[in-house]
Amino acid sequence: METPKTAAVGEKVVADAEELPKAIVRRLVKDKLSQLSLDGGDIQVQKDSLSAFSESARIFIHYLSATANDICKESKRQTINAEDVFKALEEIEFPEFVASLRASLEEFKQKNAKRKSDSSKAKEAKKSKTEEPATENGEAHENGDEDGNTIADGE
Repeated sequence: METPKTAAVGEKVVADAEELPKAIVRRLVKDKLSQLSLDGGDIQVQKDSLSAFSESARIFIHYLSATANDICKESKRQTINAEDVFKALEEIEFPEFVASLRASLEEFKQKNAKRKSDSSKAKEAKKSKTEEPATENGEAHENGDEDGNTIADGE
């Protein structure tokens, strides 16, 4: 039988696993508050305030993901997509987030596509550099150098 003490410890472990990274929450809060500050100075945020921001964000994420999951299930799908999240934002009465989120998603997709394109080009360039040189008639000698001399393994 579980004692109240072990139950509390178990709940704390679950809470730690779901907790958002404190450094990221702190950075986001301080960046946003400094943008809103009239003097633009460094804003100090108390530890318990950061915990409140973190917990609020965690609850919002849970609520949004549960709503998006319901929308996904209504469509008889098992994978939540971006459109499900956009619809969920509207359903939970945060439609003002949709436009900026769509723009951010499009920017992310473009950067990702460029990164993949650059990676593919780099792989092709590397591949063309590592191919065996051809002989005068355009054929490469297996286990040989460009002059047709046989090369033993390990040389």
